[in-house]
Amino acid sequence: MNKTFLLMLTAASLLAAPSFAQNPPATDRPNNNAVNSSGQNNSDKPVSGANSFTEGQAKSKIEEAGYSNVTSLQKDDKGVWRGKASKGGSSSEVSLDFQGNVNATR
Repeated sequence: MNKTFLLMLTAASLLAAPSFAQNPPATDRPNNNAVNSSGQNNSDKPVSGANSFTEGQAKSKIEEAGYSNVTSLQKDDKGVWRGKASKGGSSSEVSLDFQGNVNATR
């Protein structure tokens, strides 16, 4: 009887332990998505963070947002790709953050 109780108690402990590790840490960024996949920005300004987009991927994401003639792309010290692009006949500075948010300043 004592061995059975001990075995059941050990099994219950092992099964319950992983459930305590399921809570993610609090976020310090808007929506904290690794990549914004909704097709819409979740922030009206670039969000700093570790950016894994290559220059080619950054250019493609900016073009997917409706821009053309994307040039001068460089990643800044905050992990944000910045460059120049055209949209609707106007040229502007553009940015792409690690979440995929594309923003322009005219």
